[in-house]
Amino acid sequence: MTDRPPYDRRMLEALVCPLTQTRLRFDAEAQELISDAAKLAFPIRDGIPIMLVDEARQIDT
Repeated sequence: MTDRPPYDRRMLEALVCPLTQTRLRFDAEAQELISDAAKLAFPIRDGIPIMLVDEARQIDT
């Protein structure tokens, strides 16, 4: 077993918010991609970012 995360960090950096087309911020502790512009947190499940607005949770930032 390796200590590598189950996702490609460069791939995460290339993703944008599906609503605002703005850059996302990675929250490693919560395993989420944060859209500050849309105030949404998109989950990463089993190393796969779930970029569906219906799956995102509302955040207060």
